Amino acid sequence: MVAGAHGNLDTDNAGAPEGSGAPVVMRQRSDFLAANGGLRVGTPGFVLLVKSRADQNAQARIGYTVTKKTGNAVVRNRIKRRFRELARALLPEHGIAGADHVLIGRTDALTRDFAAMKADLERALARVREGKASSDRRPQHGKPRRR
Repeated sequence: MVAGAHGNLDTDNAGAPEGSGAPVVMRQRSDFLAANGGLRVGTPGFVLLVKSRADQNAQARIGYTVTKKTGNAVVRNRIKRRFRELARALLPEHGIAGADHVLIGRTDALTRDFAAMKADLERALARVREGKASSDRRPQHGKPRRR
């Protein structure tokens, strides 16, 4: 088992050798909140958030989140399982080094073809790398945007 950044055990990366490029899984709420201020790319199955970290660790980190609005626990866990497989397949090669990646599940993530989701994630990561991702969020309902 590998000790995570905050001293807790991280079993998702236990088999990955040091420097293998396998993504480290984010678990702290503060990491997710920090990533929320980064670049975002929307796809039919998910929203990808990417935020560069200030530390000198070059390893990519990944986090998964699916809201209760998407479905019950079984549905949410199936979506997260699909996201884990996407990250395992694509992040070591296509991920942004030294950045936090967060996949936010949408309802279509469960029914969308896996190959299409894989292509969506490749395109989303390419958009982030090219700087074509959006950094601003739409204002929340009823609240005007400050300028």
